[in-house]
Amino acid sequence: MSRGSDRLRPVVLALAALLLAGWFSREISDTDFWWHLRTGQYLAERHTLPVPDPFAWTTASAPPAYPGEEQTRYFNLTHEWLAQLLMYLVYRVAGFSGVALARALMLTVFCGLAGAIAYRRTGHFYRAAACALAAGGVAAAFAQDRPYVATFLFLALTAAILELRPRWIWALPPLFVMWANCHGGFFLGWVVVGAWAIERRERRMWLAAAACVLASGLNPNGFNVLRTLAAYRESYMQTRLLEWAPARLWPPGLFSVLLAGGAAVLLWARRRVRVADWLIFGTFAAAALAASRNTILIGFYAPIVMASYLPAAKKRDYSAVLGWGGGLALAVGLAFGIAQGGFFRPRVNPWKWPAGAADFLAAHGVTQPLFNTYEYGGYLMWRLWPRERVFIDGRALSDSLFLDYARILYNHDATGGKSGEELLRRYGVEAIVMNGFEYVTGNLYLLAPALADPRRSEWRLVYSDAQAIVLMRHPPAGVEPLGSLEVLDHLEAECGLHIEHEPQYPRCARSLGQVFLKLGDAARARRWIGEYVRLKTEPDAEAEQAYARLLSAGR
Repeated sequence: MSRGSDRLRPVVLALAALLLAGWFSREISDTDFWWHLRTGQYLAERHTLPVPDPFAWTTASAPPAYPGEEQTRYFNLTHEWLAQLLMYLVYRVAGFSGVALARALMLTVFCGLAGAIAYRRTGHFYRAAACALAAGGVAAAFAQDRPYVATFLFLALTAAILELRPRWIWALPPLFVMWANCHGGFFLGWVVVGAWAIERRERRMWLAAAACVLASGLNPNGFNVLRTLAAYRESYMQTRLLEWAPARLWPPGLFSVLLAGGAAVLLWARRRVRVADWLIFGTFAAAALAASRNTILIGFYAPIVMASYLPAAKKRDYSAVLGWGGGLALAVGLAFGIAQGGFFRPRVNPWKWPAGAADFLAAHGVTQPLFNTYEYGGYLMWRLWPRERVFIDGRALSDSLFLDYARILYNHDATGGKSGEELLRRYGVEAIVMNGFEYVTGNLYLLAPALADPRRSEWRLVYSDAQAIVLMRHPPAGVEPLGSLEVLDHLEAECGLHIEHEPQYPRCARSLGQVFLKLGDAARARRWIGEYVRLKTEPDAEAEQAYARLLSAGR
């Protein structure tokens, strides 16, 4: 290896770290962030777990929908308490920027530890750097402010201690205590320490593994995590969440490439593969294929496996080429990310939240029973509690409530002939804060158009902006109701705002075009269906034909 290439290592290392940090320091955009933050504040101020649920007014009256739901509810309320508390304390000290930067630091260390393990096994700097960057490519999708980031970090620390500092093995049980109180994913650590114990067959390793398992039981739920995961499979609501859906292998992305590449390398080098690598990779692959939220496990371990067992080039020294070429590629990637505006933005997303609606409710002192959309529950919890409690939020506490919520939102008939509007009366709802679309599918929430029908008088539209509308049965004194047809203006503004910021989800324009077709407004239908046709990424013959007819009729 030449001295020149050796001098490039610190530069490449710094550029790789900056690129990873840039990937991970995006805006705070996760809807669940807000209820995690509010729960952390509750823990800091009340010094008690949030049981029974203090934030939603519907939880206590929701009957269990399947065996074990009450235990699942308790688990969801308590298993992340320490991470939520720490998140709030970071916020108190450093604000939203501090929370986003802490997330970026944790994920950068996660990827760096993958690279460190690869370097320990191979002694090849550039192979280790590639390993860290490959892990980052998968982890970028998980750059959200949730306690599961703690699981990623603790998993990497567990593997790193076993690989890099085996003398520190007795640091693992205290780490598992902390892990088990930050997130329920601590059982993944059992896989790693168990695989090492099986491979080493040493008394010290078996004792340490047993101590880790026992230590992780020191949490509010003990060892109920596996039973809770089994109960999730009985939950209609949990199975509807995208993160619990099986991982997609096609079209191929980085995850599927790493999964296939790691499996191929293990089979190719099967006679040299360590027992622990077979066990860990196999378990992580099964978990990732079962639920997309676990794909990061392959993002971490497949690059290590590939770096460990792929043969190294022997005939020539490519370190200078890799140094200069890799450094240039990293610099270009870093500059591109900064120029595009996605890197190093440790702040709250400024356009995604119903801030104006929350201001309206707060300004008028509204404390009436509230109905809200699922994605807005956490933000409203952060802004309005304890004066106002929410109807539903991302904590997934009740299947029966979620089914009623869906019937209300889409104004469907419920069991016993109750429509969405009748369910609102049964729950005693007096105020509604909602957005208009589910953006992945583009489905229109039918409740708002139904309640805003000019032929009905029970509900009044009292607030509207591009993020949300507020409807009330009895508006506060001094509030002049808006025209009911302004709901359509809101839907246009909301869809336009999302397409401006998230053009990869244009299906709201398709739904909006269909609404205007039904209303006989050809001009607006043509505009929105045309917008959808322009942005869609998959064939849609029905929309294309509708747009062609509208263009022809408009001539």
